[in-house]
Parts: sequence; structure tokens; C-alpha cells
Amino acid sequence: MNQPVKLSVIYYSATGTIAEMASVLAKTAEAEGAEVRVRRAAELAPDEAIDSNPAWRENVESTRHIPEATPDDVVWADAVVFGSPTRYGNVAAQLKQFLDTLGPQWQQGLLADKVYSGFVSSATRHGGQESTLLALYNTIHHFGGIVASPGYTDPAKFVDGNPYGTSHVDGNGQLPVDEDTRTAASVQGKRVVAIAAAMANVRAA
Repeated sequence: MNQPVKLSVIYYSATGTIAEMASVLAKTAEAEGAEVRVRRAAELAPDEAIDSNPAWRENVESTRHIPEATPDDVVWADAVVFGSPTRYGNVAAQLKQFLDTLGPQWQQGLLADKVYSGFVSSATRHGGQESTLLALYNTIHHFGGIVASPGYTDPAKFVDGNPYGTSHVDGNGQLPVDEDTRTAASVQGKRVVAIAAAMANVRAA
């Protein structure tokens, strides 16, 4: 393969956990030779909601420099990794709203045959992490995308315990992203880049 894998990491983060996981994934992918775009979904919550949680306001301010995601960030990419906190066992509205804007690109077939994967966080253990990833992957199936879940393909995944993607329990901000989560995110980043590169090699053959 002559060209590097083009990877977009597109996420929504309220209090910063998902933003930090996105950074780990992006740095791993870059170390694997990928060209990476990190993009955040636009914030939809009103200021009064954001201001009710100091960590939420701090994250909004500290990530303003990260560009907001656009449909081109998906069309451009060979692989896309989506990140979201769990909201009632589902994808956060902010990321879902972005996904819902991709109808024109989907209708043109521009989202098909790409590699996709996902990562999540929740406040509590078993707080809907797996159902959130499965809900995200429903959208990927409609795209005609290839889901590259990490599975139990590395010993670290038996520690992390989530074959569907990378996940972290943040305990309402009391449990920062730890080495187990960082290692799992690195495993996922490497796997996504490797699968996307393999697919590109097949197309080029």
C-alpha cells in the first residue's frame, strides 16, 4: 500500500472521558502510520445544562480548538472510529445527530465499504456500554460498512472485557481513564488501521 490509511476519530464527550480516549486512539493510529483527523460532534445542550457541571464546562472550553465533525470527515476516511458516552444504553444525542446528517452521503453510497469501530464510557459498571456499541453498529450496517470490533484478539481485551469496542467506567468523573482503558484503546486503534490497510491492499491488487 503506497498511501497511508486515512482515519477519522469522531466523538462526542461531555466531561472529557471520551475526548481522552479519542486522543489515545488517534495517537496510536498515527504511530501505526495512519493520517488521522480528530473531530468532535457539535454540542447541542444549552449553556444552563453545561454550567450545571463544572467538568462539562471545562471540557467544552478545553476542546474548542478541535474542529467540529462534518460529513467530509467520513467520506474522506478509509476508516472511522466513533466515540460516545452511554445515554440510557444508547448513543448520545450529539453524536446521533451528526450520524443523522449523513443521509445524502449514504444515498450516494459514499459511506459503504469503509472500516468502522466504536468506543464508549458510562458512569457505572454495566451501564449500557455494550448496548450503546451495538446501537452504533446498527447505523454502520445501514451504511454498508465493515465493523472492526477488537474482539478478544489480544490479552489486554480479557482485562478490559469488552469485545465490541473500548469502554471505560468513569464513576461520574471519579475514575479517570486508566492504563487498562488506554491499552484497550491502543489495541483497537492498531486493529482498525491494520484492517483498513489490508482492505486497501486487496483493492489495489
